[in-house]
Amino acid sequence: MTNFFSFHGTVTMISDFNTGQNSGEGCYKLMTVENGLGAIVNFVVSPTTYFVDHVMVVVGDRVTGYYDGNAPALLIYPPQYNALVMVKDNPNQNVKVDYFNSQLVSSDGQLQLNISPYTPIVLTNGQSFTRPPVNRDLIVIYGPATFSIPAQTTPYRIIVLC
Repeated sequence: MTNFFSFHGTVTMISDFNTGQNSGEGCYKLMTVENGLGAIVNFVVSPTTYFVDHVMVVVGDRVTGYYDGNAPALLIYPPQYNALVMVKDNPNQNVKVDYFNSQLVSSDGQLQLNISPYTPIVLTNGQSFTRPPVNRDLIVIYGPATFSIPAQTTPYRIIVLC
């Protein structure tokens, strides 16, 4: 169970990130995100960072970066985190990255999933996930939700983070 933290804002800079290994040269990016209130975060984007919908992100895009809140972090300013999941804003969908328990309720208790027989459940590589998605870290792409607590929704798609 990963303790997902997020930061939302506008991408202000994207540059190559040197890992010190020649084999990784050009494979890592440093993405600077500013939230409009003066807070800045640098995300290290690696080949394993999952981009929802496999979109290309450019300077000026509004994004949410998710990182492991329990992972060690350098004590520098602006803070620098390894991005696990990046989501480019899309007005037609909502995204929640979190651990979902046996009742398919997120760890923060804010969202409950009602999975239909037609909800695609896939792995990050696009292949079908054939087990129930309970007690797992999930990327949930959804639309409308109820106003109850927890809000309930039938997801458009679920991506299982193994």
